[in-house]
Amino acid sequence: MALYFIGDLQGCHEPLLRLLRTVDFSPSRDTLYLLGDLVNRGPDSLAVLQTLAQLGDSAQSLLGNHDLHLLVVGYGLGRQHRGDTLDAILAEPNRAEWLDWLRHRPMALQAQGWLLVHAGVLPQWSVARTMELAGEVERALRGPDVAGFLAQMYGNRPARWDDSLSGHDRLRVIVNALTRLRFCSADGEMEFQTKGAASKAPKGCMPWFKVPGRLTAGTPMAFGHWSTVGLDAADSTPVMRHNTLALDTGCVWGDCLTAARPGTAPGAFELFSVRCEAMQPHAGVAAAAGALGTAS
Repeated sequence: MALYFIGDLQGCHEPLLRLLRTVDFSPSRDTLYLLGDLVNRGPDSLAVLQTLAQLGDSAQSLLGNHDLHLLVVGYGLGRQHRGDTLDAILAEPNRAEWLDWLRHRPMALQAQGWLLVHAGVLPQWSVARTMELAGEVERALRGPDVAGFLAQMYGNRPARWDDSLSGHDRLRVIVNALTRLRFCSADGEMEFQTKGAASKAPKGCMPWFKVPGRLTAGTPMAFGHWSTVGLDAADSTPVMRHNTLALDTGCVWGDCLTAARPGTAPGAFELFSVRCEAMQPHAGVAAAAGALGTAS
């Protein structure tokens, strides 16, 4: 039995099928862990959902910010943005079933000693606390007032975690950390304006995984969301940084879709990538499988 952590799909169905063939994936034997942003911007978001749903328990999918955006639009609480590619799902006669399937996906997962999230975690959160807080959002999404939750979900405030937070403010901070976080201050105040490379941190901030004393630092983590981190290495192949592995390697932008197969040693993994052929990939993106990585 093998496990595979896969970065952001964003509607790139055909590369997903090629990646599964590359690793010889068998749903009776193996398990996929998708790190969120299953849909949007790519050409075939509906097919992605159909394939993952057909795989049943052999595909465990996290929710990312684009998936939550689909829920907001699907429940009539927001509009599509320029560049969105959600029409096929929204036009489906059984779209309510797809929305229901999506809102029952988790916000965080643990697998083979790894913590899996879409974007990041705040430095004050331990692994156990991260899972507890993810569960609070999951209960809101799966509950009878999902529309009420989604209507209050967006916003950049509060920007810092406090255990005394309650109601929509509390859930908003959790959602923002797990699905939007890139940069924050040393005390965990989140910054949402900057979206570039990790080396371009705004004043007073740093990438969330570099915060000194981060309580999850002792646990290997895999995340997506931040494609410029996933392609930041000299040869554009994901590497461990501060015990974290960034697996959004920009498939929707014409780069690669990447899977990591965790090894038996803590933080060890093997990488497999396929190139997205829809666009011209950036120079240096490796499409070959089998690059070996370990934690440093």
